Amino acid sequence: MSVTLKSPPSSFLSSSLPKSRLGFANGSSSSTLLFKFNRSFPVLRASSGSSSSVDTGLSTELDAVSTFSEIVPDTVIFDDFEKFPPTAATVSSSLLLGILSLPDTIFRNAVDMALADSTCSPLDNPELRLSCFVNKALVNVGGDLAKLVPGRVSTEVDARLAYDTHGIIRRVHDLLRLYDEIAVPPERLLFKIPSTWQGIEASRLLESEGIQTHLTFVYSFAQAAAAAQAGASVIQIFVGRVRDWARSHSGDPEIEAAIQRGEDPGLALVTKAYNYIHKYGHKSKLMAAAVRNKRDIFSLLGVDYIIAPLKVLQSLKESITSPDEKYSYDRRLSPQSAARYDFTAEELTKWDQLSLASAMGPASVELLAAGLDGYVNQAKRVEELLDKIWPPPNV
Repeated sequence: MSVTLKSPPSSFLSSSLPKSRLGFANGSSSSTLLFKFNRSFPVLRASSGSSSSVDTGLSTELDAVSTFSEIVPDTVIFDDFEKFPPTAATVSSSLLLGILSLPDTIFRNAVDMALADSTCSPLDNPELRLSCFVNKALVNVGGDLAKLVPGRVSTEVDARLAYDTHGIIRRVHDLLRLYDEIAVPPERLLFKIPSTWQGIEASRLLESEGIQTHLTFVYSFAQAAAAAQAGASVIQIFVGRVRDWARSHSGDPEIEAAIQRGEDPGLALVTKAYNYIHKYGHKSKLMAAAVRNKRDIFSLLGVDYIIAPLKVLQSLKESITSPDEKYSYDRRLSPQSAARYDFTAEELTKWDQLSLASAMGPASVELLAAGLDGYVNQAKRVEELLDKIWPPPNV
């Protein structure tokens, strides 16, 4: 789960509604909670120009980096929400697992009411009944979150539909209908979809309907560019996972080219995707996930969103400079630097299923498959737990 400490005007999940100060629980790293960080120190001053910098007096490193990017902590600890009041959230299978493991959470009633739903209970087919329960549980919890946060609620789409464009679209429409029944409007919602070609196509079609999508499991430039061309609202790249793959594997041309240039392959991918999005005017916002340390954060300043471990963010928050000390934080990614970036003709192709498949190297293929397996396993575990407790007592 993730927590946003500072929300700039272009927040990917936040809206213009008043900020909430309520805290609540969520799931694991695949669930995203956005939390407003209330500054205790003076607002930092950013210099103008493409290589912006910030000079700080009495402030924290977290204040400084938050000037350039929206910082999103990755945490699974429920008590952390008292520190970071929420502004928006993501509901997912991992969140449902967390709720089911904590019977006293404020969201447990939302799950129990889903299990008592008169639409799902009469279904004779066990698989359809469980799917109905899961959808209702996701939406019930999402509806509760929408009451607690001023921003938008993102809902995970079942990863088992990752290779079924029309299945993804039907599922999103089903979820939208359920949200409409509890009076949560479409503008409060995002839908998180895996970045298979079928998922990217589903994103394109949904965005054309005005439904906002969040494409995840992006591990190659081809995926990022195709997602940008599709008009995805948010594109999520996993920096650390790309780096981890490179440390124990070889044979991926995109990764090896970055290494030959002396670059970290995960950071290089984010930089290239950011430059593509901004140079060619795509509307997508870029999120860097699986960030492991301060160096990663400093190297990504300027990207729209950074998801980082809580311990790293705590370290940033605790690093305070005295009035006579000055730190300079350089913006590494900017529209100005993107305009100067050169792309090859092959990289500027209009991506389709064949060209995407041809361009994805072994790293993106393997990491995408691993991510999907993890999401599918979580979804199955949720169904198994719901099956064991259905029907709920006293309902």
